[in-house]
Amino acid sequence: MKIFVFECAELDNLIAAIKRRRFKVIGPTVSDSAIIYAEIAGASDLPIGWTDEQANGSYRLKRRDDNAVFAWNAGPQSWKKFLFPPVQKIFITNKSTKGFDSQNLGEQTPGESRYAFFGVRSCELNAIAIQDKIFLEGPYIDPLYRQKRAGIFIVAVNCSQAGGTCFCDSMQTGPKAVSGFDIALTEILDDKRHCFVAETGTAAGEEILASIKCTKAADEDITEAKRITDRTRVQIHRKVDTADLKNVLYQNSEHPRWEHTAELCLTCANCTMVCPTCFCTTVEDVTDIGGKQAERIRKWDSCFMLDFSYIHGGSVRASVKSRYRQWVTHKFASWLDQFGTFGCVGCGRCITWCPVGIDITEEVKAIREKQT
Repeated sequence: MKIFVFECAELDNLIAAIKRRRFKVIGPTVSDSAIIYAEIAGASDLPIGWTDEQANGSYRLKRRDDNAVFAWNAGPQSWKKFLFPPVQKIFITNKSTKGFDSQNLGEQTPGESRYAFFGVRSCELNAIAIQDKIFLEGPYIDPLYRQKRAGIFIVAVNCSQAGGTCFCDSMQTGPKAVSGFDIALTEILDDKRHCFVAETGTAAGEEILASIKCTKAADEDITEAKRITDRTRVQIHRKVDTADLKNVLYQNSEHPRWEHTAELCLTCANCTMVCPTCFCTTVEDVTDIGGKQAERIRKWDSCFMLDFSYIHGGSVRASVKSRYRQWVTHKFASWLDQFGTFGCVGCGRCITWCPVGIDITEEVKAIREKQT
């Protein structure tokens, strides 16, 4: 690990250096009144001078009175949409005079650009690591995920302010990135300067930084970067007590809080759609009208949907109570049994984008404090 510092004006050169290595650079942009991840050409595409205000069921962008580049928090999208797309063809077969020809969609096309993710928060790095466990480290490897994940370059950003709904500190996933990146940036903006402290995580990150104008970080730069993330940690006011949480949830499947929350929940599935780790899917088979081509398509699904647990005779989880309980218990209990980690990274999206403002941190707290 090496630590450098460069001026804000060098952001363009950093992005250009990454693009020269045949990466498709994906970063934050302002679109549809939100921070949206999309392909960027340069620093001017970034949300310079924007911040957000988030609360239960509320998200608003607003202008700042400075030119901060990364003074915003998790928006409605996560990087999951690029590694594990909402809609994806997984199999194609065509009928010919010789029979059926199938196309393997799990192999990378020669010469295809790799992704470079620019502006990844620490909670999101942990979310990517969790999906790596699910799709790459178990007994069944997902070739489509492996294809998209291979060789990606990640520029992380340490949070300089806490989001209104985040609780990453409780989940030990932020606000400072500690692994899973090639370069990690901390933005320093005051009356005297606007610069970035850049920590390298890989040789590739060091090589790219060597191609732009940067210098070895001084002790005061490193100290200031640490002060910024320490200040952010203090700003996080939502908490989850994770001590023995798995057993607390397993032992309280009939807690009255489940019914209380079910009366509020719309089962809209917003929480699972914005979650950076949820991976439930359904599969659809379609054919063209002539019957010559058939496709199998994988789409995001949700455990909040009545049909998701449908088997012969009906749905296993017919009530709202059972579906909400399934989601929370999976995130904080059975996920540990399956993958050895929590399924939540504390990004707070499920709180922000819940139409009725259900706060998962309050739900867990209520069950812990008044156990049945």
